[in-house]
Amino acid sequence: MADDGAARAGRQHGGLPLAARGAAHSCSQHPARNAPDDYNGGFSWYDIYNNTAPGVERSRGLLFDLLDRQRADGFATENTFLFGFSQGCLMTLEVGMRYSHRFAGLIGISGYVHEPDKLVAEQSLMAKEQSFLITHGTADPLLPLAQTKAQMEQLRASGIRMQWEVFEKEHTIQGEAEVAVIRTFVDERIAETAVG
Repeated sequence: MADDGAARAGRQHGGLPLAARGAAHSCSQHPARNAPDDYNGGFSWYDIYNNTAPGVERSRGLLFDLLDRQRADGFATENTFLFGFSQGCLMTLEVGMRYSHRFAGLIGISGYVHEPDKLVAEQSLMAKEQSFLITHGTADPLLPLAQTKAQMEQLRASGIRMQWEVFEKEHTIQGEAEVAVIRTFVDERIAETAVG
């Protein structure tokens, strides 16, 4: 599953969703979920300027409902990858740390954590079983690397399994170099799931 921002960023930078889908050749469903709010010609998961928490909580609930429906329709969360860019990265972390079922993998690009102390305190029993890949850019003008890195270190210190990768990029996807890391992560998680 990819959010709209991830899909648009992928189309602009080497077709990331297609590349990741190529790695996950055994997956047959690849729904992309648009965030619920219109924003500047695209979509938004929450208001980044005013009162962020209610939007994050609402969007997390919408994603939980979607995942629950997917499970009811026979699509196991254990075979599902969740992928998000920017706000979608934040939502990937929110869902991955709070949802009560394990994912095949969780991938977040160029994002951050909303209320990291609260997220760590409220993580689900399944959170430490999840596998995260989080990437960020050295020159991100919207989300400074130092801030996001400190937040990811806090999550890792709480016992979260996270692969953290930094690329020389801005608030974007860094072409084939980043796609290759994502592809390897997806392939490794698929192999891990097949063995487990």
